[in-house]
Amino acid sequence: MMTTHKPEIKKLHALNSESEVFTFNLPLKNIVKVGKHEYTIELREDEKYGTYVLWKNRRYPVEIVRTKQNKYEILFNDISYTFTIETPFSLQRKKVLKSSQGRNDRLIIRAPMPGKIVEVPVREGSEIKSGEPVIILEAMKMQNEILSSATGTIMKIGVKPGQNVMKDDVLAEVTIK
Repeated sequence: MMTTHKPEIKKLHALNSESEVFTFNLPLKNIVKVGKHEYTIELREDEKYGTYVLWKNRRYPVEIVRTKQNKYEILFNDISYTFTIETPFSLQRKKVLKSSQGRNDRLIIRAPMPGKIVEVPVREGSEIKSGEPVIILEAMKMQNEILSSATGTIMKIGVKPGQNVMKDDVLAEVTIK
């Protein structure tokens, strides 16, 4: 009988929206390094405070706002953070895909912040010039025009008015001329 051996993952990588990599050794420990100093932290949950991180006898609230596959949006001390969790294999794959992405003539327009889609002033197949609005996104009670950075043809619109999006969600794809 043949048995398959699943490789043991000893590290995970978190990538923020700027693609900075943060590596974590497994199993996770309750120790955080800041410079040369190590600090003990605890993740706690109770009815009075909800979920929070306890560090230096202070509570910092933590809430998972949204998850989508390996992508997470959390509120930590009322500040929003978006990141993905990658295995060493998926991180390497992501790097290979990114290096080949620069060779095509497509522009991927992503949400610069979490928010709600108010309007989509373009349609699939329409021509667009650099600097023209593609999506109107409401965030923190302000409407933001998301502009195309290239001239081309709208190939795909990935959102609809009224839809909520996370930072870095794909809004539209443009074939560059």
